Amino acid sequence: MKKTLLWLDDYRDPATSPFLNKYVPDNSAYKIVWVKSYNEFVKWITNNGLPSKIAFDHDLADEHYAPQDRWKDYNDWADSQDFQEKTGMDCVKWLTEYCMDNNVELPNWVCHSANPSGVENMTGLLKSFMKFQANNDTIS
Repeated sequence: MKKTLLWLDDYRDPATSPFLNKYVPDNSAYKIVWVKSYNEFVKWITNNGLPSKIAFDHDLADEHYAPQDRWKDYNDWADSQDFQEKTGMDCVKWLTEYCMDNNVELPNWVCHSANPSGVENMTGLLKSFMKFQANNDTIS
């Protein structure tokens, strides 16, 4: 039975995306499930449990794509927006809460977003949570 890779991306189809081979070079070992939004991400995990690995994109809707002149200060730009759709960072936050609430270990993960600020934010929270879990040996 293959392991499951949950591919979170609103735009890039994992079957054709070069990001898949770049960030998950052993992807043939996985059954790949593509979810495109926060709601699909939460619903899939709620219904199926944690996958073996998650590939996170940050910007999950057109409204998250900053104009090119704002790429260097994406966080400032994003803070000034009133997004209706949630981002990959919201998925990361939900996932860490889910792991805490269910006393389960964070699955393997990779961030494949083209948004460097988004990758930095998601990676920072995921690494911090991994340290928290390692220092609080409460997982059964």
